[in-house]
Amino acid sequence: MFKKNVGTIDRAARVIAGVVLLALFFVYPDASWRYWTLIGIVPLATGLMSNCPLYSILGISSCSPEKA
Repeated sequence: MFKKNVGTIDRAARVIAGVVLLALFFVYPDASWRYWTLIGIVPLATGLMSNCPLYSILGISSCSPEKA
């Protein structure tokens, strides 16, 4: 469906960052800034799908050449 353009290290970093940001949403229920942590959905989704729309637009790939 989509061409893979997110490499292994990039993918792991995105998933970790997404999970941490989403965890902050639940850890601090009374914080005024907690809704900003929902942006963690974006790196989590792009990491799980191994496809970044911005990378596609810019023609970037962090995959090794044989996996791209």
